[in-house]
Amino acid sequence: MKQLYIKQKVFSMSGKFTVKDQTEKDVYYVEGSFMKVPKTYSIKNSEMNEVALITKKTFSFMPTFFVETENREMVTIKKQFTFLKAKYTIDAAGLEVRGNWWDMNFEVLQNGEVIGAVDKEWFTWGDSYQIEIMKEEMEILLVALVIAIDCAKADQAAASSGSV
Repeated sequence: MKQLYIKQKVFSMSGKFTVKDQTEKDVYYVEGSFMKVPKTYSIKNSEMNEVALITKKTFSFMPTFFVETENREMVTIKKQFTFLKAKYTIDAAGLEVRGNWWDMNFEVLQNGEVIGAVDKEWFTWGDSYQIEIMKEEMEILLVALVIAIDCAKADQAAASSGSV
């Protein structure tokens, strides 16, 4: 089992941060686009090659995010129309998220088998997440999924604060 850690910088305008391993070595570099439409987050490996791309759909009634790995769309996260609490769906072939993914405490299953788990670390400056990876070939997709869910949450928070 492998563990990765995401610690986002609170005041980063573009959304730059790294994903580290257990030895605190940078494994992935994440950079959000700044003042660009559509909003994207690029995930690069240690050789600075893009391994995943998260894109927010520009013109849609409800916020929608696409996750691509190996130049293929792998996951779609879409907000559902509800009156009370924000609700999102995650669509991916063979993937299922169980647990409280809105609070970032969940497991990711592929065809019924647990391939990863995510836990938000509380009482930290900025958002910090621990990702446990049980199936290493799914590592990039799991990292991208966590970042995409966090993007959806940030988008919801920004929309909520703007509507007051």
